[in-house]
Amino acid sequence: MPSLEHACGCGRSGELSAPRLRRDTPERACLDPEELRLMAADVHALTAGERPWAAGAVLVAGRGPVVAVEEAAGWAVRYAGFDPRSDAGVELPDAERVPMTVDTPFDLASLTKLFTAVAAVQQIERGTLGIDARVGAYLPDFRVAAEHGITVRQLLTHTSGLRPELPLYDCADDAERLRLLRAEPPATEPGTPVYSDLNMLLLQHLLERLTGRPLDVLIRDGITRPLGMTATGFGPCPGAAATEDQRRPWAKADRGPLRGVVHDENAWALGGVAGHAGLFSTGPDLAVFCRTLLAGGSYGPARILGPDFVELLLTPPGLGFAVDQPWFMGALAGRGAAGHTGFTGTSLVLDPATDTFLVLLATTVHPRRRPPDSRPRAALATRLARAVGATKGHPGT
Repeated sequence: MPSLEHACGCGRSGELSAPRLRRDTPERACLDPEELRLMAADVHALTAGERPWAAGAVLVAGRGPVVAVEEAAGWAVRYAGFDPRSDAGVELPDAERVPMTVDTPFDLASLTKLFTAVAAVQQIERGTLGIDARVGAYLPDFRVAAEHGITVRQLLTHTSGLRPELPLYDCADDAERLRLLRAEPPATEPGTPVYSDLNMLLLQHLLERLTGRPLDVLIRDGITRPLGMTATGFGPCPGAAATEDQRRPWAKADRGPLRGVVHDENAWALGGVAGHAGLFSTGPDLAVFCRTLLAGGSYGPARILGPDFVELLLTPPGLGFAVDQPWFMGALAGRGAAGHTGFTGTSLVLDPATDTFLVLLATTVHPRRRPPDSRPRAALATRLARAVGATKGHPGT
C-alpha cells in the first residue's frame, strides 16, 4: 500500500505537497465512531451465511487525509465452482479457502473506466485532445463514428448513442474485433444517454493513436506510478479475489473458475487490457485515487491533474464518473458526489462536499453472477453521510 503517513513538504514544483493518507481514529477524521463501527459490522453481515450478498468484501473509508476504517470480511476464495443442479456454489474445505484481507486485489471491472477517463482528461489538460472534437478527427478509419459526428465528450459522458456492448468475445481474431468496432453505428441519436462499454473502447483506441502508447502504459505512467499505487495494474493478478465459474448459459464464454484473470468477456478477448475493464487494485490503493481527486489532482509531491481539470472531470454529468446517483451513493448523493460501480462487485464514491470517500470491493459474482443489487452499497454510503452529519468540524491537514 502507498505510504499513509502525514506528509506536507515541498513538491517538485516548489509548491506544498498535498497531504498523504494516514490511518487514524474516526474522531481525528471528524467522523462518528458509532456509525463507522456499524459500517464495519454491516460488511461482515454481507458476507455471512450460506448465500451471502458477497463471498468476501473490503471496506475502506475516510475523510480528509484520514483513513478511518479499513475492514476485510469473508473469503477471497470460498468456492471451487458453481453447481447448476443445486443452484449453489461448491464449497471448498476450510483449509483450502483463502481469507480476505485489506490488501487483497480485486478485478475492478468498470472502475477501469475511471482511469481511462483520467488518462483522457490528462490529454485535454495538455492541449493534445479537444473535449468537443470529433472522434473522426483522431480515428478517421472509424468511419461510422466519424460519419455520425461522435465527439470525445459524448464518449466520456455515455451520450454517443452506441449500444452497451458488442460480442467481441465471439470474434475469430483481433482483426475481426476491430472491423466490428469500426463498423458499429449509434443505436440511438448521438446526444442520447446510453451507458456503453464501447465508448471507452473507442476512447482507448483514440488515446493509443494520439500518444503512440498502449493504455496500460498511459495509466501506469500517468496515474498509478506517480501516486505510488503499486498494487494497481492490468492482469494477470494471481493473488486476486476469485470471481466467477464462467460458463454458458449464464455467462458469454466457457472459461471455468476465474481468479486473477479479467472477468469481463470482451476485455478477456482483447487480451486483458481494455478501456472499460481489466484493471486490478486494492482498497488502500483506490483510497489514494479518491484522495487525489478530492485534493484537486495532487497526492504528496505527485500531481496527475490540475484542480480545474478535476472539476471538469467531476462536474455533472461527469466525464467517466457518475454523479449524484443515490442507487449506489445513498445519502452522499445530492451535492456533487462522484463514483462508479463494477460488475464484479466493486464501487467507489468520493464526495467533495464533505471531503469523504468510500471504497467497497466485494466478490458478488463468486461463484456465479446474479442480478445486481446495489442496496448494500447505498446503505454503507448513507452510514458514512450520517457519520459526517453527527460530528462538527473537519479533519485538519
